[in-house]
Amino acid sequence: MEKIFKTNKPEETKELGKQLGLLAKENMVFTLTGDLGAGKTTLTQGIAKGLNIEKTVSSPTFTILKIYHGRMDLYHFDAYRLEGLHQDLGFEEMIDGDGLTVIEWPMYIQDMIGEEFLEIEIKFIEEEVREFVLKANGKAYEELLGEIQL
Repeated sequence: MEKIFKTNKPEETKELGKQLGLLAKENMVFTLTGDLGAGKTTLTQGIAKGLNIEKTVSSPTFTILKIYHGRMDLYHFDAYRLEGLHQDLGFEEMIDGDGLTVIEWPMYIQDMIGEEFLEIEIKFIEEEVREFVLKANGKAYEELLGEIQL
């Protein structure tokens, strides 16, 4: 199952993220792909609002992982710097954990991601306009996509 959404400003991107956060269940994984500046962190900020996280969400570019606490934990990965790294860093336990995992640049740790996840591709259209292609991989994610209303 696939759904496409278009946002015209960052506030709308955060609203889409908020809906995803509200609908998310424990042990879910969302992968985010898109060019630099496409809106991956902006979407994640909205997801955090949907999880009742009050702390400001920022990109984990240099730390690789940031953990936020709300109605469930949010594990926010930026896997960009993990390209070509083949060692056990213990991330699998978080990805398979009780919270929601959001992974930017998932192609660099694809082998750690299971077969079921929500793939979110973000396309830069214009200055503030973005297109979001959400693809469900698994029944729980199909149900989640079926509930999104924008």
